[in-house]
Amino acid sequence: MSNSSGGIGNGNGNGKVVCVTGASGFIASWIVKLLLQRGYTVRATLRDPGNPKKVDHLLKLEGAKERLQIFKADLLEEGSFDSAIDGCDGVFHTASPVMVRALINDPQTELLDPAVKGTLNVLQSCSKSPSVKRVVLTSSISAVLYADRPLTPDAVVDETWFSVADNCRKLERWYSLSKTLAEDEAWKFANKNGIDMVSILPAMVAGPLLQPEVNESVEPILSLINGEPFPNNVFGWVNVKDVAIAHIQAYEIPTATGRYLIVERVVHLSELAGILRDLYPTLQIKDECEDDKPFVPTFQVSKEKAKSLGIEFTPLEVTLKETVECFREKNIL
Repeated sequence: MSNSSGGIGNGNGNGKVVCVTGASGFIASWIVKLLLQRGYTVRATLRDPGNPKKVDHLLKLEGAKERLQIFKADLLEEGSFDSAIDGCDGVFHTASPVMVRALINDPQTELLDPAVKGTLNVLQSCSKSPSVKRVVLTSSISAVLYADRPLTPDAVVDETWFSVADNCRKLERWYSLSKTLAEDEAWKFANKNGIDMVSILPAMVAGPLLQPEVNESVEPILSLINGEPFPNNVFGWVNVKDVAIAHIQAYEIPTATGRYLIVERVVHLSELAGILRDLYPTLQIKDECEDDKPFVPTFQVSKEKAKSLGIEFTPLEVTLKETVECFREKNIL
Protein backbone atom coordinates (compact mmCIF):
# COMPACT_ATOMS: atom_id res chain seq x y z
CA MET A 1 0.00 0.00 0.00
CA SER A 2 1.68 3.16 -1.15
CA ASN A 3 1.10 6.36 0.76
CA SER A 4 2.36 8.65 -1.97
CA SER A 5 -0.17 10.71 -3.83
CA GLY A 6 1.46 9.78 -7.13
CA GLY A 7 -1.24 9.87 -9.74
CA ILE A 8 -3.83 11.51 -7.50
CA GLY A 9 -4.77 15.01 -8.44
CA ASN A 10 -4.89 15.48 -12.19
CA GLY A 11 -8.67 15.23 -12.40
CA ASN A 12 -8.36 12.99 -15.39
CA GLY A 13 -8.96 9.30 -15.11
CA ASN A 14 -7.46 8.20 -18.41
CA GLY A 15 -5.99 4.77 -17.93
CA LYS A 16 -6.68 4.73 -14.19
CA VAL A 17 -8.62 1.90 -12.61
CA VAL A 18 -10.76 2.55 -9.52
CA CYS A 19 -13.21 0.43 -7.54
CA VAL A 20 -16.65 1.48 -6.25
CA THR A 21 -18.21 -0.90 -3.72
CA GLY A 22 -21.99 -1.24 -3.49
CA ALA A 23 -22.16 0.43 -6.87
CA SER A 24 -25.93 0.17 -7.34
CA GLY A 25 -26.70 2.56 -4.45
CA PHE A 26 -27.97 6.14 -4.78
CA ILE A 27 -24.65 7.89 -4.10
CA ALA A 28 -22.50 5.12 -5.59
CA SER A 29 -24.35 5.15 -8.92
CA TRP A 30 -23.57 8.86 -9.28
CA ILE A 31 -19.92 8.28 -8.33
CA VAL A 32 -19.72 5.61 -11.07
CA LYS A 33 -21.39 7.93 -13.61
CA LEU A 34 -19.02 10.84 -12.89
CA LEU A 35 -15.91 8.62 -12.82
CA LEU A 36 -16.83 7.17 -16.22
CA GLN A 37 -17.35 10.73 -17.53
CA ARG A 38 -13.84 11.60 -16.33
CA GLY A 39 -12.31 8.69 -18.22
CA TYR A 40 -11.71 6.22 -15.40
CA THR A 41 -12.08 2.47 -15.76
CA VAL A 42 -14.50 1.55 -12.98
CA ARG A 43 -14.78 -1.78 -11.23
CA ALA A 44 -18.20 -1.86 -9.64
CA THR A 45 -18.92 -4.40 -6.92
CA LEU A 46 -22.43 -5.72 -6.31
CA ARG A 47 -23.73 -8.40 -3.98
CA ASP A 48 -26.06 -9.62 -6.72
CA PRO A 49 -24.82 -8.72 -10.23
CA GLY A 50 -27.56 -10.94 -11.67
CA ASN A 51 -30.32 -8.58 -10.46
CA PRO A 52 -31.32 -6.25 -13.34
CA LYS A 53 -32.71 -3.70 -10.83
CA LYS A 54 -29.23 -3.34 -9.40
CA VAL A 55 -27.15 -3.43 -12.56
CA ASP A 56 -29.11 -2.24 -15.63
CA HIS A 57 -28.92 1.50 -14.85
CA LEU A 58 -25.14 1.21 -14.49
CA LEU A 59 -24.70 -0.62 -17.79
CA LYS A 60 -26.60 2.20 -19.55
CA LEU A 61 -24.19 4.91 -18.35
CA GLU A 62 -22.04 6.72 -20.89
CA GLY A 63 -18.68 4.94 -21.16
CA ALA A 64 -19.96 1.81 -19.38
CA LYS A 65 -19.57 -0.41 -22.42
CA GLU A 66 -15.87 0.39 -22.69
CA ARG A 67 -14.82 1.02 -19.09
CA LEU A 68 -17.24 -0.48 -16.55
CA GLN A 69 -16.47 -3.88 -15.08
CA ILE A 70 -18.93 -5.61 -12.74
CA PHE A 71 -17.63 -7.76 -9.87
CA LYS A 72 -19.58 -9.87 -7.40
CA ALA A 73 -18.59 -9.22 -3.77
CA ASP A 74 -20.27 -9.63 -0.40
CA LEU A 75 -19.52 -7.44 2.62
CA LEU A 76 -19.61 -10.39 4.99
CA GLU A 77 -17.38 -12.64 2.92
CA GLU A 78 -13.69 -12.27 3.74
CA GLY A 79 -11.51 -11.77 0.68
CA SER A 80 -14.47 -11.30 -1.66
CA PHE A 81 -13.25 -7.81 -2.64
CA ASP A 82 -9.68 -8.94 -3.39
CA SER A 83 -10.05 -9.42 -7.13
CA ALA A 84 -12.05 -6.20 -7.65
CA ILE A 85 -9.53 -4.09 -5.71
CA ASP A 86 -6.26 -5.68 -6.82
CA GLY A 87 -4.61 -3.36 -9.36
CA CYS A 88 -6.82 -0.35 -8.55
CA ASP A 89 -5.41 3.13 -7.97
CA GLY A 90 -8.30 4.22 -5.75
CA VAL A 91 -11.20 2.62 -3.88
CA PHE A 92 -14.55 4.25 -3.03
CA HIS A 93 -16.18 2.24 -0.27
CA THR A 94 -19.87 3.15 -0.24
CA ALA A 95 -21.41 -0.29 0.38
CA SER A 96 -23.29 -0.37 3.69
CA PRO A 97 -26.94 -1.05 4.51
CA VAL A 98 -29.07 2.10 4.88
CA MET A 99 -31.97 1.58 7.27
CA VAL A 100 -32.93 4.84 8.88
CA ARG A 101 -36.71 4.58 8.90
CA ALA A 102 -37.14 0.87 8.26
CA LEU A 103 -38.16 -1.46 11.06
CA ILE A 104 -35.08 -3.21 12.40
CA ASN A 105 -35.50 -6.50 14.23
CA ASP A 106 -31.88 -7.51 14.65
CA PRO A 107 -29.51 -4.50 14.49
CA GLN A 108 -26.39 -6.65 14.80
CA THR A 109 -27.16 -8.85 11.78
CA GLU A 110 -29.04 -6.33 9.64
CA LEU A 111 -26.82 -3.28 10.11
CA LEU A 112 -23.81 -3.52 12.38
CA ASP A 113 -22.09 -6.61 10.95
CA PRO A 114 -22.36 -5.57 7.28
CA ALA A 115 -21.25 -2.00 8.09
CA VAL A 116 -18.33 -2.79 10.39
CA LYS A 117 -17.11 -6.19 9.18
CA GLY A 118 -17.78 -5.14 5.59
CA THR A 119 -15.66 -2.01 5.92
CA LEU A 120 -12.81 -4.00 7.47
CA ASN A 121 -13.07 -6.63 4.71
CA VAL A 122 -12.76 -3.94 2.04
CA LEU A 123 -9.83 -2.25 3.83
CA GLN A 124 -8.16 -5.65 4.25
CA SER A 125 -8.33 -6.11 0.46
CA CYS A 126 -6.91 -2.58 0.02
CA SER A 127 -4.00 -3.35 2.35
CA LYS A 128 -3.15 -6.44 0.25
CA SER A 129 -2.99 -4.42 -2.97
CA PRO A 130 0.17 -2.31 -3.40
CA SER A 131 -1.47 -0.38 -6.26
CA VAL A 132 -4.06 1.37 -4.04
CA LYS A 133 -3.08 5.00 -3.42
CA ARG A 134 -6.14 6.23 -1.55
CA VAL A 135 -9.41 4.98 -0.11
CA VAL A 136 -12.49 7.22 0.13
CA LEU A 137 -14.97 6.00 2.72
CA THR A 138 -18.66 6.98 2.68
CA SER A 139 -19.56 7.72 6.27
CA SER A 140 -22.52 9.85 7.41
CA ILE A 141 -23.39 12.97 9.37
CA SER A 142 -24.82 10.53 11.92
CA ALA A 143 -21.23 9.66 12.84
CA VAL A 144 -20.93 13.20 14.29
CA LEU A 145 -24.38 14.20 15.56
CA TYR A 146 -24.50 11.96 18.63
CA ALA A 147 -21.49 13.48 20.35
CA ASP A 148 -21.72 14.57 23.99
CA ARG A 149 -22.64 18.09 22.89
CA PRO A 150 -26.09 19.66 22.66
CA LEU A 151 -27.53 20.32 19.19
CA THR A 152 -28.85 23.87 19.63
CA PRO A 153 -29.50 26.61 17.04
CA ASP A 154 -26.13 28.21 17.83
CA ALA A 155 -24.18 24.92 17.76
CA VAL A 156 -21.88 24.64 14.74
CA VAL A 157 -21.20 20.99 14.04
CA ASP A 158 -17.86 20.30 12.36
CA GLU A 159 -15.50 17.43 11.54
CA THR A 160 -14.03 17.36 15.07
CA TRP A 161 -17.33 16.03 16.44
CA PHE A 162 -17.58 12.25 16.86
CA SER A 163 -20.75 10.37 17.77
CA VAL A 164 -20.48 8.31 20.95
CA ALA A 165 -21.51 4.70 20.38
CA ASP A 166 -23.27 4.51 23.76
CA ASN A 167 -25.41 7.54 22.90
CA CYS A 168 -26.53 5.84 19.68
CA ARG A 169 -27.31 2.63 21.60
CA LYS A 170 -29.32 4.45 24.28
CA LEU A 171 -31.38 6.21 21.62
CA GLU A 172 -31.62 2.99 19.57
CA ARG A 173 -30.25 4.85 16.54
CA TRP A 174 -28.97 1.67 14.94
CA TYR A 175 -28.05 3.17 11.57
CA SER A 176 -26.08 5.95 13.30
CA LEU A 177 -24.37 3.33 15.45
CA SER A 178 -23.42 1.32 12.34
CA LYS A 179 -21.86 4.36 10.65
CA THR A 180 -20.13 5.49 13.88
CA LEU A 181 -18.56 2.09 14.57
CA ALA A 182 -17.64 1.50 10.91
CA GLU A 183 -15.85 4.84 10.58
CA ASP A 184 -14.13 4.41 13.92
CA GLU A 185 -12.84 0.93 13.04
CA ALA A 186 -11.85 2.13 9.56
CA TRP A 187 -9.63 4.91 10.97
CA LYS A 188 -7.97 2.50 13.39
CA PHE A 189 -7.29 -0.01 10.62
CA ALA A 190 -6.12 2.65 8.13
CA ASN A 191 -3.73 4.24 10.64
CA LYS A 192 -2.33 0.89 11.72
CA ASN A 193 -1.83 -0.33 8.14
CA GLY A 194 -0.61 2.91 6.54
CA ILE A 195 -3.67 3.34 4.32
CA ASP A 196 -4.26 6.85 2.97
CA MET A 197 -7.98 7.25 3.73
CA VAL A 198 -10.42 10.15 3.53
CA SER A 199 -14.01 9.97 4.79
CA ILE A 200 -17.06 11.78 3.40
CA LEU A 201 -19.96 12.49 5.79
CA PRO A 202 -23.09 13.55 3.91
CA ALA A 203 -26.40 14.52 5.50
CA MET A 204 -29.70 13.30 3.98
CA VAL A 205 -29.09 12.99 0.26
CA ALA A 206 -31.67 13.98 -2.36
CA GLY A 207 -31.74 14.87 -6.06
CA PRO A 208 -32.14 12.78 -9.21
CA LEU A 209 -32.13 8.99 -8.82
CA LEU A 210 -30.23 6.87 -11.32
CA GLN A 211 -31.40 3.59 -9.77
CA PRO A 212 -35.00 2.45 -10.39
CA GLU A 213 -36.24 2.25 -6.80
CA VAL A 214 -36.74 4.90 -4.16
CA ASN A 215 -34.00 4.87 -1.52
CA GLU A 216 -34.38 5.69 2.17
CA SER A 217 -33.00 9.22 2.11
CA VAL A 218 -35.58 10.56 -0.39
CA GLU A 219 -38.51 8.80 1.32
CA PRO A 220 -39.28 11.73 3.67
CA ILE A 221 -39.80 13.92 0.58
CA LEU A 222 -42.08 11.32 -0.99
CA SER A 223 -44.10 11.02 2.26
CA LEU A 224 -44.72 14.79 2.29
CA ILE A 225 -45.79 14.75 -1.36
CA ASN A 226 -48.14 11.86 -0.58
CA GLY A 227 -49.94 14.08 1.93
CA GLU A 228 -48.56 12.73 5.18
CA PRO A 229 -48.05 15.19 8.07
CA PHE A 230 -44.41 16.19 8.55
CA PRO A 231 -42.46 14.44 11.33
CA ASN A 232 -41.17 16.65 14.16
CA ASN A 233 -37.59 16.25 13.08
CA VAL A 234 -34.58 18.14 11.77
CA PHE A 235 -32.31 16.95 8.96
CA GLY A 236 -29.34 18.28 7.07
CA TRP A 237 -29.76 17.94 3.28
CA VAL A 238 -27.41 17.81 0.31
CA ASN A 239 -27.61 17.10 -3.41
CA VAL A 240 -26.46 13.65 -4.52
CA LYS A 241 -24.30 15.15 -7.29
CA ASP A 242 -22.45 17.32 -4.74
CA VAL A 243 -21.83 14.23 -2.61
CA ALA A 244 -20.50 12.25 -5.60
CA ILE A 245 -18.23 15.15 -6.61
CA ALA A 246 -16.97 15.40 -3.00
CA HIS A 247 -15.95 11.73 -3.13
CA ILE A 248 -14.06 12.17 -6.40
CA GLN A 249 -12.37 15.41 -5.29
CA ALA A 250 -11.36 13.74 -2.02
CA TYR A 251 -9.64 11.09 -4.14
CA GLU A 252 -8.10 13.40 -6.75
CA ILE A 253 -6.86 16.29 -4.58
CA PRO A 254 -3.53 15.21 -3.05
CA THR A 255 -3.91 17.42 0.05
CA ALA A 256 -7.37 16.07 0.97
CA THR A 257 -7.18 14.54 4.43
CA GLY A 258 -9.37 13.36 7.28
CA ARG A 259 -13.14 13.82 7.34
CA TYR A 260 -15.44 16.08 5.29
CA LEU A 261 -19.01 16.98 6.26
CA ILE A 262 -21.09 17.55 3.11
CA VAL A 263 -24.26 19.45 4.05
CA GLU A 264 -25.98 22.28 2.19
CA ARG A 265 -28.59 23.20 4.77
CA VAL A 266 -30.18 21.99 8.01
CA VAL A 267 -33.97 22.42 8.22
CA HIS A 268 -36.89 21.30 10.32
CA LEU A 269 -39.24 19.16 8.21
CA SER A 270 -41.90 21.90 8.56
CA GLU A 271 -39.56 24.13 6.52
CA LEU A 272 -38.96 21.36 3.98
CA ALA A 273 -42.74 20.98 3.57
CA GLY A 274 -43.00 24.76 3.14
CA ILE A 275 -40.38 24.82 0.36
CA LEU A 276 -42.19 21.97 -1.43
CA ARG A 277 -45.53 23.81 -1.11
CA ASP A 278 -43.99 26.95 -2.66
CA LEU A 279 -42.44 24.94 -5.50
CA TYR A 280 -45.53 22.79 -6.15
CA PRO A 281 -48.69 24.62 -5.03
CA THR A 282 -50.88 21.98 -6.73
CA LEU A 283 -49.52 19.11 -4.62
CA GLN A 284 -51.44 18.40 -1.41
CA ILE A 285 -48.61 19.02 1.04
CA LYS A 286 -49.88 19.29 4.61
CA ASP A 287 -48.98 22.09 6.98
CA GLU A 288 -49.38 19.90 10.06
CA CYS A 289 -46.96 18.07 12.32
CA GLU A 290 -47.42 14.44 13.30
CA ASP A 291 -47.13 15.36 17.00
CA ASP A 292 -47.93 18.44 19.09
CA LYS A 293 -44.62 18.68 20.95
CA PRO A 294 -42.36 21.75 20.60
CA PHE A 295 -40.37 21.64 17.36
CA VAL A 296 -36.99 19.95 17.57
CA PRO A 297 -34.37 22.76 17.30
CA THR A 298 -32.20 23.13 14.21
CA PHE A 299 -28.41 23.42 14.33
CA GLN A 300 -25.65 24.57 11.97
CA VAL A 301 -23.01 22.60 10.09
CA SER A 302 -19.67 24.09 9.09
CA LYS A 303 -18.97 24.13 5.33
CA GLU A 304 -15.38 25.36 5.64
CA LYS A 305 -13.71 22.02 5.09
CA ALA A 306 -16.09 20.98 2.29
CA LYS A 307 -15.23 24.21 0.44
CA SER A 308 -11.56 23.20 0.44
CA LEU A 309 -12.61 20.31 -1.84
CA GLY A 310 -14.03 22.89 -4.24
CA ILE A 311 -17.64 21.95 -3.51
CA GLU A 312 -20.19 24.56 -4.56
CA PHE A 313 -23.39 23.43 -2.92
CA THR A 314 -26.62 23.11 -4.90
CA PRO A 315 -29.38 25.07 -3.07
CA LEU A 316 -31.96 22.88 -1.31
CA GLU A 317 -34.77 24.33 -3.45
CA VAL A 318 -33.04 23.10 -6.63
CA THR A 319 -32.35 19.70 -5.05
CA LEU A 320 -36.00 19.27 -4.06
CA LYS A 321 -37.18 20.25 -7.53
CA GLU A 322 -34.79 17.73 -9.12
CA THR A 323 -36.06 15.05 -6.73
CA VAL A 324 -39.74 15.65 -7.49
CA GLU A 325 -39.13 15.87 -11.27
CA CYS A 326 -37.27 12.57 -11.03
CA PHE A 327 -40.21 10.98 -9.17
CA ARG A 328 -42.46 12.16 -12.01
CA GLU A 329 -40.16 10.79 -14.73
CA LYS A 330 -39.99 7.43 -12.99
CA ASN A 331 -43.77 7.40 -12.33
CA ILE A 332 -43.12 7.21 -8.60
CA LEU A 333 -45.65 10.00 -7.98
